[in-house]
Amino acid sequence: MTTAPMEGRDRPGERAAGRPWMWAAPVAGGLLVLFSFIALIGFAIRSPQPHGIPLGVVGPPAETGQLSAAFAARAPGALRLTVYASEGAARAAIDDRSVDGALVLGAARPRLIVAGASGSAIAAVISGAVSGAFRAQGVGVTVEMVHPFPAGDPDGLVLFFAVLGALIASVVAGTRVGLLGHAGWQPRLAILAVYGAAAGLVGMETATWVAGGYGSGFWSAAGLLALAAAALAAATAGAARLLGAAGVALAAAVLVLFDVISSGGPLGSSMLPSFYGWLAQGMPAPQLYSALRGALFFDGSSLGGPIVVLVAWLAGGVALMGVAGVGRRALRRQPPAAPSAV
Repeated sequence: MTTAPMEGRDRPGERAAGRPWMWAAPVAGGLLVLFSFIALIGFAIRSPQPHGIPLGVVGPPAETGQLSAAFAARAPGALRLTVYASEGAARAAIDDRSVDGALVLGAARPRLIVAGASGSAIAAVISGAVSGAFRAQGVGVTVEMVHPFPAGDPDGLVLFFAVLGALIASVVAGTRVGLLGHAGWQPRLAILAVYGAAAGLVGMETATWVAGGYGSGFWSAAGLLALAAAALAAATAGAARLLGAAGVALAAAVLVLFDVISSGGPLGSSMLPSFYGWLAQGMPAPQLYSALRGALFFDGSSLGGPIVVLVAWLAGGVALMGVAGVGRRALRRQPPAAPSAV
């Protein structure tokens, strides 16, 4: 036997049609994200300027002093000079990523040693600043490139988009993990662990295939990508578990908007306004990109800081999931409210 619908009760579609804000909210939200992304990244990169790029200098004190004054006059704040006692010490500083290049003075023709994998933009800034300073004196500069990107990825673009792909995929995976319904805390952690390991291998295998190889350091890079994927997915899952759809929106805003923008893309955060450089120190994408370059092109140098940042994001995401799980269990244990007296 069928029953007629109750009078005055609307179907779900009718209720939505009668509430214009239910249609306007998704449109407004999407447009807000679009505007924010274009505006934030546009203002950040519309006029990139270098900030504090580290450059080593080897030479007599009189020459290094004159060079420092010339740089300060031509491009104030662009370079941060460190004087080394020998070329060997300066090369060692490049190898451990303390500086992005080194200028060796004292001979008739100065020699500039630049780390290509520090980034094409950074290498161009260093070469341009040094060449410009000596061009005014009618002196040429010999340039030597060390730690270069591979021929199949000469500007590191494929590697950067591996980072970007891992970020977006991890937000999607973390959203699914966070909204699994009644799944417990341990199954969620297991899914994140499996996803992270798989994402590290698939991401680096794909990037290596496209670029034609990155040389040694593949497994270290795959491990770093796996850690980052698990951390980003855990942060998204924790926010989604705690706040629902609002948590997903918050995670996407932080990890897609601010994370990508603070990285500076292939330009690097050193080319952005100082606020973005400060923000990049604690964001996953710029730290992951730096760590991948260290693992692949600098024999594993300077990985400690990025690993600490990524582990902190992983721990924060797991903690959010734990807090959300405890809160939900506490709500389920509450006795039902007693019926009110009529």
